[in-house]
Amino acid sequence: MRQDNQLLVITHLAQLLTFLTGFGGLIVPLVIWATQKENVYKMDEQGKHIVNFQLSMLVYTIICIPLVLILVGIFGLIILGIISFIFPIINAIKASHGENPTYPLSLNFIS
Repeated sequence: MRQDNQLLVITHLAQLLTFLTGFGGLIVPLVIWATQKENVYKMDEQGKHIVNFQLSMLVYTIICIPLVLILVGIFGLIILGIISFIFPIINAIKASHGENPTYPLSLNFIS
């Protein structure tokens, strides 16, 4: 198993594709994790964190959509957007220094 902090950084930053393309923030990290989890040190652990975070954000977004009718959902979607943008960047920086990522509000879909 090799140490590849650059690939870990790319995997974290790939989540930002959602802001550019509308999708891809789950698909690209999932593909990188699935193909490299046995080759790159810490990829399995960090990949699970990323996929769990992306799936959690998807669930929370689905919950917020009907709540838009009572205006609470708008604030929820704004907060989710901020969290979804900031934490991949923070965790990419952590990964570049060999630290472990932490994602808030992340449900444990994959353990």
